[in-house]
Amino acid sequence: MTTLLRIDASARVEDSYSRQLGDSFEASWRTRHPSGAVVRRDLARAPIPQITSETIAGFYTPAEAMTDALRDATSLSDALIGELQAANALLVTTPMYNFGIPAALKAWVDQIVRIGRTFSYDGANFTGLVTGKPVTIAIAYGAGGYGEGGPLAALDLVRPYLATLFGFLGFTEIRLMGVEATTGDPHTLETALDAARTAIAALAV
Repeated sequence: MTTLLRIDASARVEDSYSRQLGDSFEASWRTRHPSGAVVRRDLARAPIPQITSETIAGFYTPAEAMTDALRDATSLSDALIGELQAANALLVTTPMYNFGIPAALKAWVDQIVRIGRTFSYDGANFTGLVTGKPVTIAIAYGAGGYGEGGPLAALDLVRPYLATLFGFLGFTEIRLMGVEATTGDPHTLETALDAARTAIAALAV
């Protein structure tokens, strides 16, 4: 079965613009894959806990040396990585908070970036192990001017961070779509949202 893994990071469960873009993508994806399944991780409704020292120890412990305590500490990471690896496509929706991603999304990232599972290192080179699937990233910005060449473009740490992260993990198809000035004029925003919804829906494959 074809599967889309959807990760929603906005603290706003209602009236979230990044989620609205995600809804447009998901609707288009479902049309293209009528027998497909969508697996959701809503990081506002079900927050991912921060990793602990035991989690990190488990990440670097060989399988034959794992204890019950370390297996417990890495069990959530195992489950999240399993979802990621099993999916045929990934959708991430997120706002920009203070120039970066929400803490809720960073908590998910810290659980799934794991040596030997989602990337490898041979002493000289890193290799991403999550391959053969596209990731689409929908981003909402409160202000305008974050786009390429815009006056605030240098302050956008979301696009470069997520593009670098997923590229490191092995994704080669990384599609980013944003809507800006979500706190601005409602009429202008609705026009921008309509255009962004149409554009992101076209990315569903």
